[in-house]
Amino acid sequence: MDDARAFAPASIGIIGQPKSALDTPSLLVDLDVMEANTARMAKTFRDNGINWRPHTKGMKIPALAHRLIKAGAIGVTCAKLGEAEVMAAGGIGDILVANQIVGPIKIQRLVNLQRHADVMVAVDNWDNIREIDAAAIATGVRVRVLIEINTGMNRAGTLPGQPTVDLAKKAAALKGVKLAGLMTWEAHTLRLTDPAEKRKAIEEAISTFLKTAEACRAAGVELGILSCGGTGTYWITAEQKGITEIQAGGGIFSDMLYRKTFGVEHPYALTILATVTSRPDPRRIICDAGRKTMTGDAAMPEPIGLGKVASMFLSAEHTIIELAEPAERPKVGDKQEFVVGYSDTTVNLHDELVGTRNGKVEVVWSILGRGKLK
Repeated sequence: MDDARAFAPASIGIIGQPKSALDTPSLLVDLDVMEANTARMAKTFRDNGINWRPHTKGMKIPALAHRLIKAGAIGVTCAKLGEAEVMAAGGIGDILVANQIVGPIKIQRLVNLQRHADVMVAVDNWDNIREIDAAAIATGVRVRVLIEINTGMNRAGTLPGQPTVDLAKKAAALKGVKLAGLMTWEAHTLRLTDPAEKRKAIEEAISTFLKTAEACRAAGVELGILSCGGTGTYWITAEQKGITEIQAGGGIFSDMLYRKTFGVEHPYALTILATVTSRPDPRRIICDAGRKTMTGDAAMPEPIGLGKVASMFLSAEHTIIELAEPAERPKVGDKQEFVVGYSDTTVNLHDELVGTRNGKVEVVWSILGRGKLK
């Protein structure tokens, strides 16, 4: 998909302008940093002989997905069926929805989508698998599925060992469903701060996952895909022998949550550009970007280039910054940039992503997957 086809038409005129000329608030990505982060991740997977299926829940732009495939990815991962529909419409052919697709409306959408792309889904329930199977047969398609295993996150997923083996044997016998493999997400390890403790916890989770895969194979079930991993674990998970693919995607942007909490050593690419709208006193700065622009739930955004900040608060439309020491700058009308707190929830608030290089606007993408929650 050519990047030009994803341009936000109303913003074409700003291309070539300095980012300081942008109206605010605006969501920006530094293309040099994003490309370096992409190359770093791709090299990790290539060096370890692992396929890369980056998660797009935090980027939501088919043009970016095409860039990642050009960099070595085999396809993409989505959180929602609606996001997968956007990716398929944008020319992405190999998609995993790493969630359960439940109910007749969504299942019919899923089987219809198979005529436009190869869309796999996660499953962990026999009744749900049978419903997908029946709809696929009625539509004349076949749907690949991955059984999700709970290795410690305690969200969705079957129990490791025999419960997964039993479900895999039944799924493998169906005609409208093809059991393509297994998946897990070792997310319970994300917030471990000690590197040795984190590595040990990841290795234990992946070992449990791989032992279950071995048990399935010993029972006569063929498994091609063993999928797991995210940005907060990928450099360790990629070293675990037996894994076939990793779903990490948000690391191409990086943000405060990934760096400060999850220990991801990627520079920040994603920022919010705001305008200073008020300086009520020398310590206080008011900007035109609040919770409707950048979220602070998982991690707070961080202002760039200010002195020591005593506190920062996001209201609906404003950021209120209290400096530790009085300062004349920034003045009213100046631009203030923030590192995004959490990219997934921030990108979903915007219609456009502005790509900059060397401080100038190079490309503007429509965020085609925003709001695709169904």
